[in-house]
Amino acid sequence: MENFGQAADQLLQIDLGNGQARVLLCSTTQTAQTCMDTHGASPVCAAALGRLLTGTAMMGIMMKGEEESVTVTLKGDGPMGTLMAIADHGDVRACADDPTVRLPLRADGKLDVGGAVGHTGRMTVIRDLGAGKQYVGQSEIVSGEIAMDFANYFTVSEQQPSLVALGVRVHDGTVLQAGGILIQPLPGCPEEMIDQLELRSPMFADISRELAFGTLEQLTEDWFRGLEPRILERTPIRYRCTCSRERMEKALVSLGRSDLQSLIDEDEGAELSCHFCHRKHFFTTAQLKQLLERAEKKDHE
Repeated sequence: MENFGQAADQLLQIDLGNGQARVLLCSTTQTAQTCMDTHGASPVCAAALGRLLTGTAMMGIMMKGEEESVTVTLKGDGPMGTLMAIADHGDVRACADDPTVRLPLRADGKLDVGGAVGHTGRMTVIRDLGAGKQYVGQSEIVSGEIAMDFANYFTVSEQQPSLVALGVRVHDGTVLQAGGILIQPLPGCPEEMIDQLELRSPMFADISRELAFGTLEQLTEDWFRGLEPRILERTPIRYRCTCSRERMEKALVSLGRSDLQSLIDEDEGAELSCHFCHRKHFFTTAQLKQLLERAEKKDHE
């Protein structure tokens, strides 16, 4: 699944002003390319999925427990349908109902991501804390361009003002650059720091283009000079699906006895395909009968 032809993607966690603000800055070019190749995505859909998985990857880094993960779903009124991304720490994967949609370029010559996703709808974030504990937050889609939707989610659902920039440059079936930045003032952050960050925001608004001219470390130095930037941690980012035959078995068992019995009665077996990597898992009628026994035992426990 991984494309080793490019430099490895990574995310930097950066402190500003000795605890006044935090920055997550990442490159996701290879990750977005793998996503594009996996789904055979059109340029505009590759850009949309790349932005979504980049934003979700940054959210995933915020999850501290080993078993924790975050799922972000965008359900807009655009032709791509529902988009979903899941991240657990540096591993991320994404999918869409229709990743092959093609749209004309916008008037400014850029890919019409908002048109593909839709300008109205809902963004849902599920933070899985492990042990059956979940936190669910929702906000309205405000643009469909995704970065603004992430920023709106943080502000509305988590009461955390945030500056978010996400970018994916695609040309001739290749992701040239992809990446993102998330900046959040921390409790007690002085107005002077917030003013400085707002003044500098145009510098990283087109982050995918900026990534063509410097490393993450160079951009950190250039953008935050004078604000005491300090890199706290580096985390590799990669497109990785965690599907397995065992997970598919659990999915079949969760269907319940009646649906499993219907599959058995058809006597053709069942083939399940993963939405994130398209790996197929086939189950014979005999194997379905074994799963039915498991489902029946589960019902009687």
